[in-house]
Amino acid sequence: MSSLNRRRHLLPEMEGRTARWYARQRGTPSQLATVRRQAAELTGSMASGEVLEVAPGPGYLAIEIARHGLRVTGLDISRTMVEISQENAAAAGVAVEFRRGDATAMPFVDQSFDLIVCQAAFKNFRQPVSALNEMHRVLRPGGRAVIQDLRKEAARSDIDREVDNQNLGAVSRFITKRVLAWLRARAYSATQLERLVAESRFRVCEIKTDGIGLEVQLKK
Repeated sequence: MSSLNRRRHLLPEMEGRTARWYARQRGTPSQLATVRRQAAELTGSMASGEVLEVAPGPGYLAIEIARHGLRVTGLDISRTMVEISQENAAAAGVAVEFRRGDATAMPFVDQSFDLIVCQAAFKNFRQPVSALNEMHRVLRPGGRAVIQDLRKEAARSDIDREVDNQNLGAVSRFITKRVLAWLRARAYSATQLERLVAESRFRVCEIKTDGIGLEVQLKK
């Protein structure tokens, strides 16, 4: 196994009350407005197709993508997150299939999806190159994968500005800033992500940075 395909410091899966707290923080009006904008940007001119969100958490982005008339599947390793996302989809009256599974061993046949999205989760994957290879396997020729995540180079002022714009309560704002500062230590830089992609079946990528985050565009 390549040293690039192994995380030294592993995080426990997000379950139970921790998962439900996280879902509440992601479900504020300002956060949902951002998710709606992101869904429109990610789907672009797609009139039809199959979309996979890897690690969808509470499912807000997958639900908004489905509102664009696309068939959406969410795959998350957390049992609680699968439950929460199913509850949210039912409450929204939107059909999305949420399943439990591992990003490094996806329960899908080859060439199943036209678009794959992974948001705020890639830095936590235990075998990042294996996860990239699985995305490549289940992606259809001509399809694309988009990874959006925290970037290692984000400054403290970037984090403060990002969280302040989320309209959270004082306690949640303080906790969220602390959590993001902690997660930044395990986030990837653009250079590190380029190295991971080079070792995967994708080989090449395009990376954009903005504020606390970065976006990796991959094509098959």
